Amino acid sequence: MITMNEHYLKLQASYLFSDIAKRVNAYQADHPDQTIIRLGIGDVTRALPEACISAFHRAVDEMADDATFRGYGPELGYDFLQEAIVSGDFQPRGVTLRPDEVFVSDGAKCDSGNFQELFAPDTRVAVPDPVYPVYVDTNVMAGRTAAWRDGRYEGLVYLESTADNQYIPALPQEAVDLIYLCFPNNPTGSMITADQLRPWVDYAREHNALILYDAAYVEFIRDNSLPQSIYEIDGAKEVAVEFRSLSKTAGFTGTRCAYTIVPRECQVYDSQGNAHALHDLWDRRQSTKFNSVSYPVQRAAEAAFSPEGRKQIRELSTYYLGNAALIRAAMTSLGYACVGGEHSPYVWIKTNTDSWEFFDRLLQKAGVVCTPGAGFGKCGEGYVRLSAFNSRENVETALQRVSDALGRA
Repeated sequence: MITMNEHYLKLQASYLFSDIAKRVNAYQADHPDQTIIRLGIGDVTRALPEACISAFHRAVDEMADDATFRGYGPELGYDFLQEAIVSGDFQPRGVTLRPDEVFVSDGAKCDSGNFQELFAPDTRVAVPDPVYPVYVDTNVMAGRTAAWRDGRYEGLVYLESTADNQYIPALPQEAVDLIYLCFPNNPTGSMITADQLRPWVDYAREHNALILYDAAYVEFIRDNSLPQSIYEIDGAKEVAVEFRSLSKTAGFTGTRCAYTIVPRECQVYDSQGNAHALHDLWDRRQSTKFNSVSYPVQRAAEAAFSPEGRKQIRELSTYYLGNAALIRAAMTSLGYACVGGEHSPYVWIKTNTDSWEFFDRLLQKAGVVCTPGAGFGKCGEGYVRLSAFNSRENVETALQRVSDALGRA
């Protein structure tokens, strides 16, 4: 008899964005003439940068010629892309990395979910609350939690991120082994300073812990004094892995390309306390389970780091930040407290009501989709997230509808 991994039974009924899609689809079926504007899921809407498209076409043409055709590529990514990432993303910030510390993948979601496979089942895990659900669910699947109770999984350490601490969680009050951090934050849009980030690195070094640092939204940071990589903090290479993505940065949500940095200095320990290079473990995992990203996509990604690509990417992120500014201004004018939208494409809005009830109200009264904060954790109840990923016209129309809907009795 084949038996299942019963840890899956502890998961909530479905993934947050699946729940949203089901509600939206049901509403659309009942109101086929209503135009729905989606400001919920963080999916980009504008075309790929021209530099990336041109490189993509050239690479596809290479695949059409026997002389330049490419078969299987290196599991960890082509060296031309690894080198472009190091020189384009990290060296300008004074961060020195080796190209072979860059692991190319098909998404930061995949990497952040898969990375926990490297750690023991009894690893003590700390996650922010509210939190990107993948961090939590993949550790539930691995058996690192007990049952769901009162809006949380027993066995996890939750780091509350609220208005009282400006959505920057405090250090855990107990020893933990694995810490998830995300800045600019999804879902709250908050950003951390170097002085606020440094104690996390110090904590990890003191406790032989590891930080999984999700920097998928780094392109939206506009204050150059804010850290754009955890490796800007002294000692972080010893205790941190950083996830990055071209999904929101360059519009690759449908093209799929990301990268994870695993410094060679970073170590983990066996049950006897012996140190092992985390880089080697991730290398072994990826070489066994992953065949990297297609050659044309990696050439398109390489172009994102060219001078032309960087300029075009900045124009894209500036456009979305313009949408975020409109959203924040409109919701603030309606009397709602907001954060985010300044160094992030997300605006986190205090609704003073049940978040799913607010979701239904916007959908039914305005035809606008948001993301209910309760789906991100217990501290997300009473909030919703609005995404800036849409056209300017749609955002302006959505905000007018929202204003009309929330103005009604």
